[in-house]
Amino acid sequence: MSLIEVLVAVVVLGIGLLGTAALQAVAMRAGQSSLASSMAVVQTNSIIEAMRANIAQASAYNMAMTCDVPTEAGTLAQRDLRDWMIALKTTVGAGAASAAGGAAAAALDTTTCASISGCPDACAVVVQWDDTRAGGNAQRQVETVTRL
Repeated sequence: MSLIEVLVAVVVLGIGLLGTAALQAVAMRAGQSSLASSMAVVQTNSIIEAMRANIAQASAYNMAMTCDVPTEAGTLAQRDLRDWMIALKTTVGAGAASAAGGAAAAALDTTTCASISGCPDACAVVVQWDDTRAGGNAQRQVETVTRL
């Protein structure tokens, strides 16, 4: 009789531990999704501050939705956009998980995209990434709208 009680206790304990492990996995995915959202907001604020620093050329920051890192050119706006897209791709989405880091990680990430429109009057910065690894949507977006 004692062996049956021990067996039932072990089964109940095992089910409880499996439930705890499943809960931990869900919490880790939710944490990853939350981190990506937070980093997207940080990156949108980063480019907005760069535009404020270069207010005379704010209209040069407008760009259609793109997943490619712009080629570096001579103007400050073009350099800011290139640096911003590299930072965006290495902190949000698939590039953030890459061990390559920097521009190499940005080149590997084809799912993190961004657009900027309406500058300098009402700038709308949209960041889009694939959040399926964290249990979210394939095209999750964060949009920040502000006046410069």
